[in-house]
Amino acid sequence: MGVRGPKKHLKRLNAPKHWNMAKMAGVWAPKPSAGPHKQRECLPVAIILRERLKYALTGKECQQICMERCVKIDGKVRTDYNYPAGFMDIVELEKSGDRFRLLYDTKGRFVLHRVEKDEASYKLCRIQKVYVTAKKVPVAVTHDGRTLRYPDPSVAVNDTVRVAISTGKMSDIYKFEMGASIMVTKGHNAGRVGTLVHLEKHDGSFSIVTVKDKKGNTFATRQSNVFVIGDGDHIQVSLPKGRGIKKNIMQERAEAEARGDL
Repeated sequence: MGVRGPKKHLKRLNAPKHWNMAKMAGVWAPKPSAGPHKQRECLPVAIILRERLKYALTGKECQQICMERCVKIDGKVRTDYNYPAGFMDIVELEKSGDRFRLLYDTKGRFVLHRVEKDEASYKLCRIQKVYVTAKKVPVAVTHDGRTLRYPDPSVAVNDTVRVAISTGKMSDIYKFEMGASIMVTKGHNAGRVGTLVHLEKHDGSFSIVTVKDKKGNTFATRQSNVFVIGDGDHIQVSLPKGRGIKKNIMQERAEAEARGDL
């Protein structure tokens, strides 16, 4: 007999590196449930509660916290402690009053960036697909699995829309165009923030974009790795420490010496 169905376990050594799990602390890692984000691009609720926030010591305690309906992701109570939270999701813990947005740091690791109540009322969603259903209803599909019916006709793939958490309605559109503010979500430059300065189209292959950060450094990445977070200098979400500027090894070492860490 062969293996039937999806795998139900995940070994710690196979877990994504950006989860930052101690390699020798056990054999297993939480296997993310099927959900809006891919396994390699998500952070299960169990890891948020146990590894990042230290609200639980064991997986069993994470399960108990979730079953008490304490954890909300994008405004909905989630009782599955393996539920996959992903980029731009709002994680809310009502009893402690904590609200976080999931973003990347410049090393490509997930950061729980604390936000105020006003900012936690919306999220940005990247448009993955635009089509018309069999009943002639125009639909836009976002990076987190939402289907937005009757979107603005000007919305195109790679644009970003602002979605209200409470209603799921789309309000503003941030076009994928030269001069837009972007954050890189995959690859070696994941977590870097800058301005789009050039787009090279390669039919049948990957289109390449060139991005310039606030310090004047330029770098290139695939178009599919780029997420628009604002137009011009008006970034629509608050950024984590470092504001998406990647430092080289010498700069990091100099800062560590100045703090007295070395």
